[in-house]
Amino acid sequence: MKKIVVIGGGTGNFTVLRGLKNYDVDLSAIVSMADDGGSTGILRDELGVLPPGDVRQCLTALSNSSRLMRSLMNYRFENGGLGGHSFGNLLLSTLEKVTGSFEKAVEEVGKILYIKGKVIPVTTHHVHLKMILKDRTVLEGEKEVYLSQKIDQGYKSIFLEPYPKANPRALDEIHNADLIVLGPGGLHTSLIPNLLVEGVRDALVETQAKKVFVVNLMNRKGQTTGYKVGDYIKEISKFLGKDIFDYILVNDENPPEQLIENYAEEGDLVENDVHDERIRATALLGALQEMSKGDRIKRSLIRHDSKKLAEELMKIVHHL
Repeated sequence: MKKIVVIGGGTGNFTVLRGLKNYDVDLSAIVSMADDGGSTGILRDELGVLPPGDVRQCLTALSNSSRLMRSLMNYRFENGGLGGHSFGNLLLSTLEKVTGSFEKAVEEVGKILYIKGKVIPVTTHHVHLKMILKDRTVLEGEKEVYLSQKIDQGYKSIFLEPYPKANPRALDEIHNADLIVLGPGGLHTSLIPNLLVEGVRDALVETQAKKVFVVNLMNRKGQTTGYKVGDYIKEISKFLGKDIFDYILVNDENPPEQLIENYAEEGDLVENDVHDERIRATALLGALQEMSKGDRIKRSLIRHDSKKLAEELMKIVHHL
């Protein structure tokens, strides 16, 4: 059985894992621990726990339990003292307090959800993402980095504070993998934070696993404005020390023109400017959903299709 390791955070990991869990592979998700927004940020600040949000999404993606249990994990309270919190985040944080270990909490929730595979925090240290822009503005935390509209004007540095050591289990997974998948996901908030953890970069360079980079469908305005595939590879390679990718998975399907126009205030389509044997260009666009009344978050409408993405990744696996 081939071993696939998916590295990232947030909805990107969720999309890849949800598709791959339907295949006969050994799956592991290595998850960023830099999240500090929304419910996760409040729980971190008030309880001193590790961030549960991205881990919860991975657990839900890998779950083979009932639809009811998956819905329960993602249920978000709308009002009262728990307003804004998801049940899954509260469960993970409570179990961390009860067991004294975030990893143990993740393991126990994995049993409850009957997950296929493993979910592993990239580090078990408490860290915060920071970025210093060229104009000397300091962005404190993943949330501020995510919301910034000035990153594409240049930044001096991006780092985790304090500088954390990698979870040994994460390094073992990387070294023993047959295929490693990085992306899709927020370049500066979901992908790069994993590479800033001590030991991860070296493990990715040293491992004999084949590496796939799944390129985002859309750029984020003010952060990756006008980025092409080559820009993503160049930026990631800065933190790896070199370009390590054996395959680059790119979407070549265009959404309806009207949707692209509606999306313009959020970002633009990523164009492919890399033309070598590593490129796997194919239709990866997910089904388009109607925007619910009052919904102004357009970025959720253009997304990868879990099934199509998994099919392309499995074609690579079958040639290993």
